Amino acid sequence: MTDYGEEQRNELEALESIYPDSFTAGENDETVQTTLKFTYSEKYPDEAPLYEIFSQENLEDNDVSDILKLLALQAEENLGMVMIFTLVTAVQEKLNEIVDQIKTRREEEKKQKEKEAEEAEKQLFHGTPVTIENFLNWKAKFDAELLEIKKKRMKEEEQAGKNKLSGKQLFETDHNLDTSDIQFLEDAGNNVEVDESLFQEMDDLELEDDEDDPDYNPADPESDSAD
Repeated sequence: MTDYGEEQRNELEALESIYPDSFTAGENDETVQTTLKFTYSEKYPDEAPLYEIFSQENLEDNDVSDILKLLALQAEENLGMVMIFTLVTAVQEKLNEIVDQIKTRREEEKKQKEKEAEEAEKQLFHGTPVTIENFLNWKAKFDAELLEIKKKRMKEEEQAGKNKLSGKQLFETDHNLDTSDIQFLEDAGNNVEVDESLFQEMDDLELEDDEDDPDYNPADPESDSAD
């Protein structure tokens, strides 16, 4: 007859000498930690022990779920043998795998950020490469904006045409237009000043008569009225 109590005591002594209360994996902010709690069933190891994750650090919900599934699978495969060491070892390997996934994910995120920064810098200094697709997209947007501008301009011109008054409308609007020109002429006439000193009386002018000159020859252009 199997002495379950003896087997359990022997395993417990071995586990206490091997493991502390908890196991930690990883470094710095990549650290993950879990504390497993095992409870022997009456007929352990012929029956699986009861187990639970007593506490954990930096584990996602899906990580906790994966660990519980792993424990169930390992317990089923090791029935009939003391298995706590095997279960804990499987969880240790899982935690190390989770740490590696965290490292890989963060490295990929870092590379992605560096790539995005590099692309942003290229666009800043070199602009966006012209392709048929982005050119057609730009042209469609440009044509749409141009059409809106034309529509707006036509609407403004149409509105301006409606607001423009004809000569008759202007006349009817401003009754002073019929007298404004006349008034301007009258005002201008009243302001005209003549400097009479610029003129001389015709009687004051002394004109010489070339015909009284005995040497005057009207046929000779070189003739002089003076000696």
